[in-house]
Amino acid sequence: MHKRPGGLMSALIAALVVVLLVLLLGLGLAVRIVKQYEQGVLFRFGRVVGTRPPGLRVIIPFVDVLHRVSLRIITMPIQSQGIITRDNVSVDVSAVAYYRVVDPVKSVVAIENVRAAIDQIAQTTLRKVVGQHTLDETLSETDRINLDIREILDVNTVEWGVEVTLVELKDIQLPDSMKRAMARQAEAEREKRAKIINAEGESLAAAALGDASDTMMAHPLALQLRNLQSLVEIGVDKNTTVVFPAPLMTTIGELSAFLARETAAAATPAVPVPRTGAPAEATSTRPV
Repeated sequence: MHKRPGGLMSALIAALVVVLLVLLLGLGLAVRIVKQYEQGVLFRFGRVVGTRPPGLRVIIPFVDVLHRVSLRIITMPIQSQGIITRDNVSVDVSAVAYYRVVDPVKSVVAIENVRAAIDQIAQTTLRKVVGQHTLDETLSETDRINLDIREILDVNTVEWGVEVTLVELKDIQLPDSMKRAMARQAEAEREKRAKIINAEGESLAAAALGDASDTMMAHPLALQLRNLQSLVEIGVDKNTTVVFPAPLMTTIGELSAFLARETAAAATPAVPVPRTGAPAEATSTRPV
């Protein structure tokens, strides 16, 4: 008689526990959390009924399905592709693409796996665009190639609700033979520019020397002053041998000849010159 109330109480407690577990399970199935950088796409009986903004969202268990789609910019590396350029040079080109979802519904309904689809189409587009350019264009016009790849990807991915924000060529691998050929070409180009610069310098120097020679022809003493300046510059180095310029030696020789003539003229006695018109005096000697 006293055991029946206890049995009822135990059964009641067990039933309450089961109800609580069912409620907790239902609550866990009905509550969804959409993060700030996500947006939820709600399906009810397999049909899209709309999107759900970030926050705590409640759905009907076993009836609704909520797909959360990230709206952040996603970085996707494009693996290296073996490409033959328009001038028949084999190169390996890798790139990186940045994209983001702008229409969550299309990204879920229109395409099964948006990341895999963009990866595949980016690889084929990279081969197509780079193959239309020569090697020199691929190395020097990367900005235009990046823009072309991005425009082609945008046209194909707009139906998937995805926007490609940026595409950049990351690495271009050349064959070793091509690297050596380009190094020789660069060396020859530098030698050509060096010879041209040297020739231009010689031309300017010749023009300046021509102007200087005209000035020295007009002013002969300028050449002598330049020779003396050269001697001063040589004397600074304390050299034991001094090389005199030929014009200076000629000047010294002329100066020595002039001094010799002056010395000879000073040593010769002066002879009186008779006056014209005056009779000469006769002298006679008489013995004393």
